[in-house]
Amino acid sequence: MKYSRELKVGALAIVCMVILYFGFNFLKGVNIFSPTKVYVGQLESANGLTEQAPVYIKGYKVGLVESVQYDFTRQPAFVVRVSIDKNIALPRGTQMALVADGLLGGGAIELQLPALANRAMPYQAGDTLPTHIVPGLMDNLQTGLLAHLDSLLTEANTLLALLNNEVEEGSLHATLQNVERITSDLTVSSKDIRQLTHKQLPIVMAKVDSTMTGLQTIVADVHAADIQQTILSLDTAIQSVNHALHSKEGTLGLLLNDKTLHDNLNTTLQSLESTVHNVDTIIMAVKARPFIQKKLPKNK
Repeated sequence: MKYSRELKVGALAIVCMVILYFGFNFLKGVNIFSPTKVYVGQLESANGLTEQAPVYIKGYKVGLVESVQYDFTRQPAFVVRVSIDKNIALPRGTQMALVADGLLGGGAIELQLPALANRAMPYQAGDTLPTHIVPGLMDNLQTGLLAHLDSLLTEANTLLALLNNEVEEGSLHATLQNVERITSDLTVSSKDIRQLTHKQLPIVMAKVDSTMTGLQTIVADVHAADIQQTILSLDTAIQSVNHALHSKEGTLGLLLNDKTLHDNLNTTLQSLESTVHNVDTIIMAVKARPFIQKKLPKNK
């Protein structure tokens, strides 16, 4: 059975188109032989997300972004449809996160599953998932590092303006002259200190050595002195005084310890006091006599 040339060309064209279709989808990462389920998400911003962008679960690619549709008259403006493997069930609480895919700023979808204890019935194909946007590296740089860099540039501009004012007013030149004068004074002072170290310091150290020698001699004399014998002699003298005070044989001991002698001295003193009182009484009586008063001289 013979086929015409036109039939052969048509069949070849169909085969080429099929191969092209499968090859194109293979290059895009689409497995047309694997059944998929489609889920929908709504985003405020696309952040570089395009069709055929990867869909991940915990870093593992499970599908592709099927389409990104936008309508700027609505809020949110972007509607994203993702297709993932049909065998993967997304439990209730799963969130569709827009994340950065690489350093070039491309977007990808990360399906964030809830904790195992919080998983409920799975979503059905075509359901709308809750979404949020995760800032990427460039976003963090823009909000953090670039803002700090802008603040540093502002401070640098302020500093340059102050320096320009100082230069124009001549204060910077005067400051540099003062710095130069202080540096020269420090040089002179350093030279003087060096001379003092070389000339005066040996003399001072010699005097210190002489003083230390004298102190060593004094310490040696103190060590050589019979301090222990002196302390023993002083102890003997103190014991002798204590013995004399407490002994009844000596004069001092009798005066301190004999009660009879003490009572006799008290009695004698009382008798003497009484005698003196009687003498005073007699003298006063005699002076009171009339003939005595006539013979007494009158005070002028």
